[in-house]
Amino acid sequence: MTGTDTATALERATLDKAARENFPVAPFFLPRAWRTDLMAVYGFARLVDDIGDGDLAPGGADARVLGVPPERADDRLALLDAFEADLRRVFDGTPHHPLLRRLQPTVRRRGLTPEPFLGLIAANRQDQLVTRYETYDDLRAYCELSANPVGRLVLAVTGTETPERIRRSDAVCTGLQIVEHLQDVAEDLGRDRIYLPAQDMKRFHVQESDLAAPSAGASVRALVAFEARRAHDLLNEGAPLVGSVHGRLRLLLAGFVAGGKAAVRAIAAADFDVLPGPPKPGKLQLLREAGTTLRGEG
Repeated sequence: MTGTDTATALERATLDKAARENFPVAPFFLPRAWRTDLMAVYGFARLVDDIGDGDLAPGGADARVLGVPPERADDRLALLDAFEADLRRVFDGTPHHPLLRRLQPTVRRRGLTPEPFLGLIAANRQDQLVTRYETYDDLRAYCELSANPVGRLVLAVTGTETPERIRRSDAVCTGLQIVEHLQDVAEDLGRDRIYLPAQDMKRFHVQESDLAAPSAGASVRALVAFEARRAHDLLNEGAPLVGSVHGRLRLLLAGFVAGGKAAVRAIAAADFDVLPGPPKPGKLQLLREAGTTLRGEG
């Protein structure tokens, strides 16, 4: 395989995952320039998550491109360090990884800063070192790194940043992250991670062993329902962001909010039993939620 073939394969392995997300990444109705730049941002965010989760394509090609020696190709912290070094080359040199080379024109065209990208890397470093969260505030602080930078980048790419929109966007992104944590309780436990705050687990008399059951008991369901209400409240708090913009961007942001609310409804429809697998909303539910969001209804 040539260097060009390897670069193309690395890009496709990551970018093809866009179709599986809870939210629209770069839908067809957006201007082509926005789609190009949003896919570049998505490629970065997806790849850093794949590094942090150990979900890179087999064979070690990403490690080789980043200059990580073969004996450390499975060392996530080493990969994240190398990825951060390559990110910095986006701003002052020539990056090595094809997804970062794809990102560089977007950064220059939109005047993006390193901070949101560094936040996403920091979140994935934290995942290697912190596997439990004592309080809801601790979890919110993690979401400041793991989720909120994505919404801020969307606003930056589309040139619509204001302090109020950033505040609303942060609420939406944190809500979406909490919903994803609820959908993935069993998967995260398999990675020895729990994103349900320990204080809340104690309040609802939930033990870690309860999360390993094939289906949820009453206490786990009550805990999931409590966290789902929190996520829904955050999505409602952020929903006025949609009405603050116009045109096709309004449709995109409505899709983000609707994706989160539809996922909450899917969790509720499963009677808050998320342990057999992630409850997912159907397309009809997504469309209904999008219409409700666009109308400014709760």
